[in-house]
Amino acid sequence: MTAALLVLVLLGAWELYSRSGAVDDLILPAPTQIADAIGRDHRLLWDNLLVTASEVAVGLLVALLLGFSLAVSLHFSRTARRAVYPLLVASQALPVVVIAPLLLVWLGFGLGPKVVIIALVSFFPIVVTTLDALRGVDADLGKLLRTMDATRWQAFRFAELPAAAPAALSGAKIAVAVSVIGAVFAEYAGSSSGLGHLILQAIPQLQTARAYAAVVILAALAVALFYLLTAAERWLNPRTGGTRP
Repeated sequence: MTAALLVLVLLGAWELYSRSGAVDDLILPAPTQIADAIGRDHRLLWDNLLVTASEVAVGLLVALLLGFSLAVSLHFSRTARRAVYPLLVASQALPVVVIAPLLLVWLGFGLGPKVVIIALVSFFPIVVTTLDALRGVDADLGKLLRTMDATRWQAFRFAELPAAAPAALSGAKIAVAVSVIGAVFAEYAGSSSGLGHLILQAIPQLQTARAYAAVVILAALAVALFYLLTAAERWLNPRTGGTRP
């Protein structure tokens, strides 16, 4: 209720500012103009949303699988962790605009380069949260399992893995916002459809309200994915009910 009230206040202030003439509506359209654009272009927005949503879903899935697998590998090998972790941090400083043309040369203009870009910008928080969860398992629990002649794999399966799976989803929740941004940049680099492509087309055509409508749809997609992952986290870890905003 409080969040809804805050949104209404912000939208009201935005509407008043836009209607005051302080800024041209070609630069900042009013919320009512954006709402009109959503209603008018709903079919166009929906078709492009399906494209971007599929890219984000596949990219997040790849990031989740690779991030979780890499975190487990680094957890099992201290040498690998010391060698690879700095490279992981450095990978987050790679500008998408630099590597996108190279990916287009290698993979073409299909789904491949977009998935790679989304996974690249999304997997880091998954690796970090999963690795922290694995390292944060109670040491006494590990000692108890060893006294019961548990193997290293059994200790991982029964003690560390249950702690790591919800943490990986928590990392994916953090990655949702950047994955949507990554999808937009990927579509900017080269695409014929998607909300990022729609924004890129709308701005030069002075269809600013349409561009903002696409941004609203992107934000709604990020929120929907966030709560979907929250539900999955709650299912995996019912005792805590998942982390709630």
